[in-house]
Amino acid sequence: MSAWSLLRALLLALLAFAIFGPIMNMLIWSVAEVWYFPGKLPQEWGFKFWERVFRPQGNAMVSLSNSVLIACLTVIVSLIVAVPAGLALGRGNVPWRAILLLLFLLPQAFPSIAVHMNIARVFYGIGLNGTYAGVILVHTIQGLVFSVWIATAAFAAVDHELEEAAANLGANRWTVFRTVTLPLALPGILASAIFVFLISLDEFTGTFFVGVPDITTMPLLLFTASMEGNYQIASITALILLVPSVLFMMVIERFLKADVLSKFGH
Repeated sequence: MSAWSLLRALLLALLAFAIFGPIMNMLIWSVAEVWYFPGKLPQEWGFKFWERVFRPQGNAMVSLSNSVLIACLTVIVSLIVAVPAGLALGRGNVPWRAILLLLFLLPQAFPSIAVHMNIARVFYGIGLNGTYAGVILVHTIQGLVFSVWIATAAFAAVDHELEEAAANLGANRWTVFRTVTLPLALPGILASAIFVFLISLDEFTGTFFVGVPDITTMPLLLFTASMEGNYQIASITALILLVPSVLFMMVIERFLKADVLSKFGH
């Protein structure tokens, strides 16, 4: 074996360890009933903590339902803003287009704790703290940067000649948008929806400052278990949150091919 082949195999092994090592550690912790230092592996194995997580008193199912519900509603609210904004910024001659796009990046330019603390103060004054509406809004603020930017790129990638051909055949503007523009931009819109869904599903600080103690989600449950040193519960919760990420990668691979990604930003 040549030195280059050996180096490549070593790099691939390190990459695999970096990716799958933490997941394997979580899997072991999720079935470890007794694990004391300096043991390399648990002294006792079992599914006792899985049963504890999913029992009614464990609050996991309520938290999971809240997380999925909030994430779905966040996607809907984000798309209500992102689709018309992306259409205007991607297809229209909007003044100060670059500045408007940068405005959506502002929440990401500051530490999230500082942003969410101030949002919580504003929401407290108008009665949105501890409500689903408040949590959905704060999640939407985080997700708009992805939904608007990706939707803008998706609409900008649509070929003008196809729209002109449909118009020349007698289609009105709404028909052109419905039958040509929107279907061609749909992969990008779908990608933005999935990004927003995952961001909302994993959002912690916004939910902590705006939703606690009335609304609990899986990231809050994960944080609580970690702070209590209950690594089994934390690992099981993290594995549950990993499922949507895997599904996301499968959808992205299916809908966002290289030819679509290459047009983004043009």
